[in-house]
Amino acid sequence: MILKRTVWDDPDFSYLIHMLDKELWINYPHLQQKYVNKNLINTDASVIVCYDNGLPVGCGCFREIDQEKTVELKRMYVDPIKRGKGIGSLILNELCKWAKEKENNTILLETGIKQTEAIEMYKKYGFEVTENYGEYKGNSNSICMRKEL
Repeated sequence: MILKRTVWDDPDFSYLIHMLDKELWINYPHLQQKYVNKNLINTDASVIVCYDNGLPVGCGCFREIDQEKTVELKRMYVDPIKRGKGIGSLILNELCKWAKEKENNTILLETGIKQTEAIEMYKKYGFEVTENYGEYKGNSNSICMRKEL
């Protein structure tokens, strides 16, 4: 596996995000329209793409938010065929390392209640459930988590 640090408009990241969005529309067909604007990636996002034998198989990124020294994890995805092989963990570890290198102290994230495998992975790597923040406040379909770096 090779991890590449890249930018928001990387074509392989765009491809993987397209696959993620298709999966989310299947899992949350009545809700996904509400999330479209929440899933936009800022041009200053720090992006990781994971490659297996030269093919993009997973991604994730973080973006700065209004809270000092805090970033938000976004758009974590691993190709379903490649799940269970530790790719999500590799990406998550690299994103945490990169966020710390950029002198951040905290990572926040939001995920859907049906993303049970993702929730368990985040817990395994030290993320704890926290009060829903920002636009996720009061959203019973969202679970928010945080990790101190």
